[in-house]
Amino acid sequence: MRAPGRAELDLYDPAAVAAAASDADAVLHLATRIPSLAQMDQPQAWRENDRLRAEASAVLVDAALAADVKTYVQPTVTFVYPDGPVTEETPVRQAVPVILRSALAAERQAARFAAAGRHGVVLRLGLLDGPGTGQDHPNPGLGATLHAGDAGRALLAALTVPSGIYNVCRDGERVSNRLFAETTGWRPRR
Repeated sequence: MRAPGRAELDLYDPAAVAAAASDADAVLHLATRIPSLAQMDQPQAWRENDRLRAEASAVLVDAALAADVKTYVQPTVTFVYPDGPVTEETPVRQAVPVILRSALAAERQAARFAAAGRHGVVLRLGLLDGPGTGQDHPNPGLGATLHAGDAGRALLAALTVPSGIYNVCRDGERVSNRLFAETTGWRPRR
């Protein structure tokens, strides 16, 4: 397992990414640049995160396809859904906010990987809380939450599920995690 940091791998450099993916069995796109809570409502603060989702995911999928990688996992967010109870069958919002459009672009890259006959998985994660997230406790008012440790376990479980989109969040929230839980046996902690 390799997890190169920003200083070790430029995700916008196709040759470097191709070299990094050359002997991989799976690629998990975990790079983000989420702005601080004080900047969340400023579209310019999301610029680098949007590039990582939209542009870097395309570079990663190209490299993974060329290297004959079997699995590609792309985490995104549950905030693309409309209000009210939702499942994976619920269409995304009619007017997706600007800061979420790159999440859908990243999801399209995972779908492109799957369409090439490979194993492409999207995990729509709830808002992360726990160590290193800036959120000590869940904020259930946002519709879907997830402890960072549970997100890590879900990423590993994603290596075994069929291609597709899965919601990953705590039990009992407005966003249903039933499909992922039933498919993998994964359960969030209480």
